Amino acid sequence: MSEPEETREQVSIRRAPRLTRFLVLGGVLGIVVTFILTASFPADPSIGFGPIFGYFAIYGVIGGLLLGAVVGLIFERISIRRARTLEAEVSSAGSPQPRQDIPE
Repeated sequence: MSEPEETREQVSIRRAPRLTRFLVLGGVLGIVVTFILTASFPADPSIGFGPIFGYFAIYGVIGGLLLGAVVGLIFERISIRRARTLEAEVSSAGSPQPRQDIPE
């Protein structure tokens, strides 16, 4: 077996935000704001509240998704600026040997 080799490399460490959470939160916020705004005004009796809310919810969700994406990308840029560069030790010991305790 060969002797393990150890080298040092510069690595960048940062906490990246999860964009999916911002998108979901923005979509939910869009639906809530749409519901509040739709309920604030009297509905047309010939159409009803449900169809009006459903129609405007399409725009509310899209607006919320866009807002969530923008906020998520702003946090992404902030995390890139706050990234730290550290020195990491990398070791390699050649090719790994198969385990003997697992039956094939």
